[in-house]
Amino acid sequence: MTHLPERLISGYRNFMAGRYSSESERYRKLAKEGQSPQTMVIACCDSRAAPETIFDCGPGELFVVRNVANLVPPYEPDDHHHGTSAALEFAVQSLKVKHIVVMGHGRCGGIGAALNPSAEPLSPGDFIGKWMGLVAPAAEAVAGNKLMTPSERQTALERISIRYQVQNLRSFPCVKILEDKGKLSLHGAWFDISSGELWVMNPQTGDFERPQLD
Repeated sequence: MTHLPERLISGYRNFMAGRYSSESERYRKLAKEGQSPQTMVIACCDSRAAPETIFDCGPGELFVVRNVANLVPPYEPDDHHHGTSAALEFAVQSLKVKHIVVMGHGRCGGIGAALNPSAEPLSPGDFIGKWMGLVAPAAEAVAGNKLMTPSERQTALERISIRYQVQNLRSFPCVKILEDKGKLSLHGAWFDISSGELWVMNPQTGDFERPQLD
């Protein structure tokens, strides 16, 4: 018989004794009435950058989709499988979220791979290589800037990519229509793993700024 890792079992034990015990009424209400989050977060699957932890959100508050490097493929209504697009469609059309946040982070492995593509893919399918091709034009432009240090290029592309993903969100008709009507807001954010700093994209200028916490 295959068992879950002991760390997960012990974590679940703590969850039941702690958070679930203190929020059991909330969980029961969510189970009965369904979810109605106001915000969707498109985040990286990196284990160090969990949106629920960073924003200190409880059950039912965030609708989260995570993939390598928090990318949003452009609108392509074909017969292929589109996990992120499906989650976006559900969040906007069914849950009717009011906000969509694309959240990148520092030291992103996917962005690093885009800047320094390996001659040998990790597997014959080269899924990461093809996936990160979504930011290839920006990666080539940033990688060609020799006046920047490697860490500066990494941070630059992490933030530029967020702007690209917000643009791609607008390629979805349901998103663009609701944004134009003022019923949906698009946001960009970047989290620094080492310092815990959060930088938010200014919707007018595209610059990343520290939010006022006081």
